[in-house]
Amino acid sequence: MLEAFHKHLRSGSTTVCRAWKVQRKDGLILGFTDHDRDLTFDGVTFAARSGLTARALQSSTGLAVDNTEAVGALSDAAVREEDILAGRFDGAEVTAFLVNWADVEQRKIQFRGTFGEISRTAGAFRVELRGLTEPLNTPRGFVFHAACSAVLGDQRCKVDLSLPDRMAEVPVRRMEQGRVLGLDADVPIVAGAFENGRVSILTGRAAGLSGHVKSDRVSQTLRWLDLWQGLTIVPEAGDMVRVVVGCDRQAATCQTRFSNFLNFRGFPHVPGEDWLRAAPRASVR
Repeated sequence: MLEAFHKHLRSGSTTVCRAWKVQRKDGLILGFTDHDRDLTFDGVTFAARSGLTARALQSSTGLAVDNTEAVGALSDAAVREEDILAGRFDGAEVTAFLVNWADVEQRKIQFRGTFGEISRTAGAFRVELRGLTEPLNTPRGFVFHAACSAVLGDQRCKVDLSLPDRMAEVPVRRMEQGRVLGLDADVPIVAGAFENGRVSILTGRAAGLSGHVKSDRVSQTLRWLDLWQGLTIVPEAGDMVRVVVGCDRQAATCQTRFSNFLNFRGFPHVPGEDWLRAAPRASVR
């Protein structure tokens, strides 16, 4: 079919349009086209509406990064503002096609990559499309320092966060300033344990959002978790959240609080900056 498509393009009289398939990390697949009628292929319906349009693709040979930009209207049926705010389109896979709308079996993939930075303005959104070579821009390797480089509970850390003294699922009782959560004061985890921890919203409009805990304090009636950054969609009273204890990445914490020093991924005995700047000097008698 690709040969037939190329022959169609060389004919001088073409019936082509563009189509985009977007697959979010939660599995939802959306299709868009700039044609005036819906198209269907690969089991996906590409809707003829203003959900997405893309600018010219800047492509290059070798390992240089391909990039482009897509714009579209915020639509309840396709792309909702609350989904963007909740991060449900972050890192979504996108495939751009050039399609013969008279015979959709004749098509060609022009771009494949992921969503990058998304901005919103005046009822529309603008998204950066990053090509498959984008990961080549990401620094790789390890940093050697005293603090642990693992994330609490990941495959390198191996701490079990499902234990009842390390994780709790509780309802939100109050919200203040968009970043301070009030939970029940009787959460069965020692006070202060949630500092440097993580909060994940499980239900409500803000479901899927998460944040890092700056401080954990208990009053007479509520337990307050102050986040480092406000959530883009504010949870409401009654929404369920999952709260996980934190770690300051120090060797002593790993050993005493989690009994996990064998999996500590830092270098607690590495010399500090003072030692590196030290210079020899004559002995004083």
